[in-house]
Amino acid sequence: MDVNNNTRVADHPIADFFKDRWSPRAFGTETMSGDDLLGLLEAARWAPSGLNAQPWRFVYSFRGEPQFDALIAALWEGNRGWAQHAAALIAITTKTTLVLPGSETEVPNPGHAFDAGAAWSHFALQAHLNGWSTHAMGGFDPAKAAAALKMPEGYAMQVVIAVGRRADADQLPEALRGRESPSPRRPVLDLAFHGTFPL
Repeated sequence: MDVNNNTRVADHPIADFFKDRWSPRAFGTETMSGDDLLGLLEAARWAPSGLNAQPWRFVYSFRGEPQFDALIAALWEGNRGWAQHAAALIAITTKTTLVLPGSETEVPNPGHAFDAGAAWSHFALQAHLNGWSTHAMGGFDPAKAAAALKMPEGYAMQVVIAVGRRADADQLPEALRGRESPSPRRPVLDLAFHGTFPL
């Protein structure tokens, strides 16, 4: 299988890297350096956030480390089999409160998850531009993941990201091989409405 095969076509002109990035499950054996990963996290930290609260927190580990294995154990069984081959895992968590300008009191931050999504997008696109592949997973046990990360009170688990070099789909279980290709997207006119929702 050609791991670079991508026949997706945009409805409107965009930079190629938006449609060329996708989320594989087959990862090779290449390791990732700390500097490589910090470069991706550098891109993530420049994401926009409400009131510049920057609620995202990243907890990362590399394949072969005890922390990596602990986070793998918190994943749903369907994700463990392939995610264990990633070069690194990154948990995105968020601080659920913020201090408003002119105040010293912590209040709920209703946008913490939305802002983390922006940071994940920056991370994923920078990874793609640097030749790495990423796959974000919502399939994990939140309590087990929080325990593996030693996550303090006042934070929420969002996703666990697998990152590594893309490999051939033949290494995946047969049930996953057919899914190892860029997924389609709904047409923009199915998602964007002028003025109001259609009746």
